[in-house]
Amino acid sequence: MKKGNSFIVVMVSGVLLLLFLIYVCLTGGIYELTIQQVFSAFFRLNPSEDLDLVVFTFRLPRIVLAMLIGLGLGVAGAVLQSVTKNGLADPGIVGINSGAGAAIVLFMYFFQQQVTETSWVMIMLMPLFGLIGGLVAALIIFWISWENGRLDSRQFLLTGIAIGSGFGAFIIYLSLKMNAQDFEMATVWLSGSIYSANWLFILSILPWLCILLPIILRKSYILDLFGLGEVSLIGLGVSVKKEKAILLLSCIGLVSASVSVAGSISFIGLIAPHIARSLTGNGHNRILPLSGLVGMVLVVGADFLAKTVVAPAEIPVGIVIAIIGVPYFVFLLLKVKV
Repeated sequence: MKKGNSFIVVMVSGVLLLLFLIYVCLTGGIYELTIQQVFSAFFRLNPSEDLDLVVFTFRLPRIVLAMLIGLGLGVAGAVLQSVTKNGLADPGIVGINSGAGAAIVLFMYFFQQQVTETSWVMIMLMPLFGLIGGLVAALIIFWISWENGRLDSRQFLLTGIAIGSGFGAFIIYLSLKMNAQDFEMATVWLSGSIYSANWLFILSILPWLCILLPIILRKSYILDLFGLGEVSLIGLGVSVKKEKAILLLSCIGLVSASVSVAGSISFIGLIAPHIARSLTGNGHNRILPLSGLVGMVLVVGADFLAKTVVAPAEIPVGIVIAIIGVPYFVFLLLKVKV
């Protein structure tokens, strides 16, 4: 089978799996629905307030937000791994998530009791603070890891873990200084949770994805060229520093927007690109969209498990993904020469 046809088959299969998960998430749970009830809600056949509440207020925003977060983190992970030439790079593992999270918790701290799930001004501002925090973390990590004009992959990974731990400690310190209500909100958010998803959260993350994803997709050929080495790129007339800056800034923007609405969800950016490469090869015009699709499947599936395994209680989706991600990271650590 040709690569183009194989890619189409993989994408169609992934979309069908995602649609199945959406169906399961819409109909399953404590309050089970039939497919007829779901169609009735969408097409306004025999409208019911209770049905609308379950579908449009609780379940659908959560599914859409999980898809957007998975898309953003999956693509960001693929970009980060290609730019750093490190198969273990993930925004959560190397500290970018923590930097964005620290800035957002700092925002929560200074605007205590004003950050609510219905305050659209605060919700729209949070990704901007996350971007600043993510940039600070990335600049520190790259500054320490840059040696003799090149990025040291081993140093990059170890520095990222250390910087992430430092920001994590800062987050805990700030959280403890908050009042009880804001501390509870910050704690749930930091564990990686989308249980409070609403349409405002979706509105806050959507512009970032609409602007940054096309930029990254247009640069997919540059990500392919990074495999040749910087000397070859310069010989081809590529402005390496400029292209890296654009791609990394776009990557950090996607991560920051995701962190602002769901807290720190790690390992999606690690797992999704590896699965995409194993299914479709090394061309980034295929890896990027497939990484986003795999990310969506992982987050939607993990969120369904998070809300049903111990129902009526919930496990943060970040913990469910970590249960899968940690063993996978250890496996890659043993397999990949950093």
